[in-house]
Parts: sequence; structure tokens; C-alpha cells
Amino acid sequence: MENSKSIYFGLIALFVGAALLGASAIFVRISETSPSLTAFYRAFLALPFLFIWVLRSKHDQPIKNYLSKDNLVILFLAGVFFGSDMAIWNWAISFTSVAHATLMANTAPIFVTLVSFFFLRQKIESSFFRALILAFAGVSIVILAGSGSDSTRLLGDSLGLIAAIFYAAYILVIKKLTDTVPPAHTLFFATLFTAVFLFPIGLLESESFFPSSQKGWIILLAYAVISQALAQGLITFGISRLSAHLSSLILLVQPVAAAIYGWLLLSESINLWQGLGGAVVLFGIYQASKEQN
Repeated sequence: MENSKSIYFGLIALFVGAALLGASAIFVRISETSPSLTAFYRAFLALPFLFIWVLRSKHDQPIKNYLSKDNLVILFLAGVFFGSDMAIWNWAISFTSVAHATLMANTAPIFVTLVSFFFLRQKIESSFFRALILAFAGVSIVILAGSGSDSTRLLGDSLGLIAAIFYAAYILVIKKLTDTVPPAHTLFFATLFTAVFLFPIGLLESESFFPSSQKGWIILLAYAVISQALAQGLITFGISRLSAHLSSLILLVQPVAAAIYGWLLLSESINLWQGLGGAVVLFGIYQASKEQN
């Protein structure tokens, strides 16, 4: 019963986190700073909020007990993987449509599942693979039905695919960390290393290190709070309760949410095919969730 309850809360946290994360592309598009610098500010400005989560987390052991040499190395890798994912995906949005960049980035579940099955030797039921294919087919319908002529932008699509590989690596590393390190500590230090990794990249990439207006700062702060502190906080908590491959599948809610935000905030219409694709995604997630209970 307790295990089922833990899975239930993990599913909710991941679902809500992925829905919030769907707004990321909008923040990136309206940001006044370069793609990599925008990614740096997402991590850097979220740190105070994540530190509050660390302070409010009640654990018997002090923080220093979690920061073994091995864990520090893994946390550094998490920062490199996540920083690379964010910077590359933000650039992908510059070269292709938000729709296609999101689609390519959300191929991460395929890489997570393949690595889990072939290299980590985790047992994955064939029914889960069918659910994965079903959910990804739904994502494809949602994105491709509204992508228009931008679908031919090969460079941006390729960058989105590369970003997906880094995000898959990040999910697997975070899953390993949360087996022994509390979610709050995991996300705080992973985000800290992400900011450290992205700082020199953003500095070299941009002529100006700061946004040009107060509105630019508000956009960056909102991006950090919503996409990193809230969304990634919920996602990290959810990953600690579920398997890596199920976690990555639920994150497919992100592009569905992005389509809805585009409709609400940017007046982008959602046609019948996109609505159908969203229903297919949710059904695929439901089928996969049943396999965990």
C-alpha cells in the first residue's frame, strides 16, 4: 500500500512538473539574452529557491554526509549533462520551430529506455515498449500537426536530437543519485554545477551579460522559478519515486503542454489532430503507469 502511494505521488509530481516545463520554450523565445546565457540564468536564479527547499527538508544526516567523492563526481556530470541539454535545446529553438525542437528533445525516453534495457540490464516488459511507442506517436501527431513549413529546418532538428541525448543522460544520472541522496539536495547541487558549467559558455557567447531591460530580468526570473525551481523540483521528486524509463515517458506531457500554452498565450490554434495526439499521449502514459502497480 505504501509503495503504491509513493508511486501515485511520484506520478502526480512528474505530470505537473512536465506540464510546467512545457512553458520553457516561450520563456526562451522572449528572452533578451542569448540561448546559452538564458540557460545559465535559469539555473543561477533558481538556486536561492532550491536552497530554501534544502533547508526545509528534514533528514537525519547532515548535507556533508551526502557529498561523498563519488556523489560529487556524479553531481558534476549531472550539471554537465543538464547544462548541455538546456544550451543546445535553446539554440535549437533559434534554428527551427518550437514544435520541432520540442519533438526532437522529447525523444529522450527512447534513449533512456534503450540504455536501461541494453546497458543497465533492467527488466522492461514488452507492454511498456508498446506504451512508449504509443505515447511517442501521440507526441509526433501533436507537434507535426502544427509545425508547418519549419519542419525542414534540419540543423535545429539535429540540435534538438542531440539535446535529447544529453537529457536522457541527465535523467539516468539523477535517478542514480536519488537512490541515496534526497531529491532537494540532488537538484540543488546539480543545478549549482549546471550554472558553473554554463557561466563561461554564456560569457563567451554573448556581447552583453545582462538583459537590456527590467522586463528582461522578470522573464529570466520567471523562467528560473517556473521551469527550474518548480518544474524540475517536482520532476526530481517524481524520478526518486519511479523508474527512469517511466519517468522519461511521463515527461512526454511537456510538448502537449507546450501546444496548449501556445494556444492560450500566443493565439496558436490547436487543430483536431493535435487534440487527438494529446489524448494518445495521455493514454500511453496511463497504460505504462498500470505496469508499475
